[in-house]
Amino acid sequence: MNIGSSMTFDSAEREYNEAWSAPSSTRFELPPVDVNKVLKERYRVSPERTLTRAMIWDMETKKAWDPLTYIPYVVSQARSWGRTILRDGTTRFCRSSLQRGWITSQEGRVLEDVFVSDAKQTIYFLGRPQMVEETSNTLVASLFQPLFHVRHAVGGSEQAPLNLWSIVLLTGASDPRYYECRNTARLPRDLHRTGPQAGVEPHLIENPRSLSDPGVFQQAL
Repeated sequence: MNIGSSMTFDSAEREYNEAWSAPSSTRFELPPVDVNKVLKERYRVSPERTLTRAMIWDMETKKAWDPLTYIPYVVSQARSWGRTILRDGTTRFCRSSLQRGWITSQEGRVLEDVFVSDAKQTIYFLGRPQMVEETSNTLVASLFQPLFHVRHAVGGSEQAPLNLWSIVLLTGASDPRYYECRNTARLPRDLHRTGPQAGVEPHLIENPRSLSDPGVFQQAL
């Protein structure tokens, strides 16, 4: 897929929302996560400090471009290319990665058309069947699972940020297997957020420098 100038962040948002509303899709959304509340309850932070909305957003944008560094438990290979500033001032780029399936142990190539809005502090990852690299080589997404779109966003106030996450899978018909397995170890760790620390993204703990080096996180005993 070539990155063109016709797409905007709003058109990406419409594509996500249309897929979300389609009866043929399988969708779910995690409850908003109060990052500081969860970290205070479950972890010790040294030195003590409050994570701000700006820090969480900075981490999200870095993770979007370089998932292998920030979420190596989700992807085993990854690269991004073609970063472009669109006419609405937002950013678009292509991303290819190898990921484990949502409800299968198989691993395959996932291709995503990524749209980043600093103004809305929202990122859309739109699944694509194929993309063209900067070398003109065509990449094809693996067929072991349906295409899917993901929305990452930051909400709340500057001092009390919320982590927002939702996914819509283009399953052709609502597939209950994804709902049944969403809270099991069969799902990637990025989604497996149950129990006392529900909603904590592991990279907040494992890669604290992604949050502008806020300090060292230690899990409370």
